[in-house]
Amino acid sequence: MNPIYLDYNATTPLLPEVVDAMLPYLREHFGNPSSSHVYGKRARRAVDQAREQVAEFIGCWPEEVVFTGGGTEANNLAIRGAARAAAEGRRHIVTSSVEHPAVEKPCAWLEGQGWRVTRLEVDATGCVDLGHAAEVIDDECALVTVMHANNEVGTIQPVDELAEFAHAHGAVFHTDAAQSLGKIWVRVEDLGLDLMTIAGHKLYAPKGVGALFVREMTPLEAVTFGADHEGGLRPGTENVASIVGLGKACELAHKSLDEAADEMRRLRDALWARLSGAVSGITVNGDLDNCLPNTLNVRFPGVMGQDVLAAADEVAASTGSACHEGEVTISRVLEAMGVAEDEAVGSVRLSLGRQTTMDEVERAAEALVGAWRGVSASS
Repeated sequence: MNPIYLDYNATTPLLPEVVDAMLPYLREHFGNPSSSHVYGKRARRAVDQAREQVAEFIGCWPEEVVFTGGGTEANNLAIRGAARAAAEGRRHIVTSSVEHPAVEKPCAWLEGQGWRVTRLEVDATGCVDLGHAAEVIDDECALVTVMHANNEVGTIQPVDELAEFAHAHGAVFHTDAAQSLGKIWVRVEDLGLDLMTIAGHKLYAPKGVGALFVREMTPLEAVTFGADHEGGLRPGTENVASIVGLGKACELAHKSLDEAADEMRRLRDALWARLSGAVSGITVNGDLDNCLPNTLNVRFPGVMGQDVLAAADEVAASTGSACHEGEVTISRVLEAMGVAEDEAVGSVRLSLGRQTTMDEVERAAEALVGAWRGVSASS
């Protein structure tokens, strides 16, 4: 029997409908979308259709969707591209202390180039401090970039209010929506976004494809150079099959998001009920009332999370800690939330998906509880 997969925030399997949509473009429809003959035109139509599917899902014009090689590339284009396009005198970037490395590292690189970077504090649930944001977003700010939902604890950020702060000072607002898209509604107009990152493999589409929403007239420059693809912002022949897969995944999510979110939340809450009923002192990292419906990040007391998962080898999940040469480094996110190191090391992230069943939830809970008891008894 296969392990129970509870690591959907790391990556998702391709939906069968996504695979079916992609196959013709992996087999017979191999043309270059930039070619003017029938093979190229067929590929171009497929890319255009996918662009429309993505745009309909997030509520923008198709021309505002730029396909990329993944979420990390989209984040780099948004952050470094906005910096390249910034007006003279705007050399300040505001981000948060709990960003994914795909946002934190481009910001840190710009910091090394002389930019001023401010990282917003978060509270005990991982939510950014709006008061701090109001204090630090100023007229020198070129870009505010804060993730829509945290990949580790699932906390949903008030990006609509942050966007208002940014716009009041003439700054561009970007959010990394890699984790939220497909789990909750993400409509760019409702949130006031200028730039938004999409990652295909978090959305039941392939790895190696993503997109960046770029609101019309948003100042942005390319950061890689070549031919004039994707409106001149992302050179390189389009990955047609994967783009088709991303478009199909967005279409499917658009049709069934409410039902899927409700079911993931029901199963996530059932998993928490079983764990909290059996493990005395277990604690949630984050806030289940302001959280992605599929995400449950918990702290097992008195043990290391990696030991629990090692003992419950029938459960495929992750921890936010890393062990190098006997030393444990805790998650940056939990550290920013103020979780003590001796408690943070017991954390495990359990993220559910569209294919998760109640039977899997019950078996996973039983395995994790048994593993915690065994590890506790031996430590």
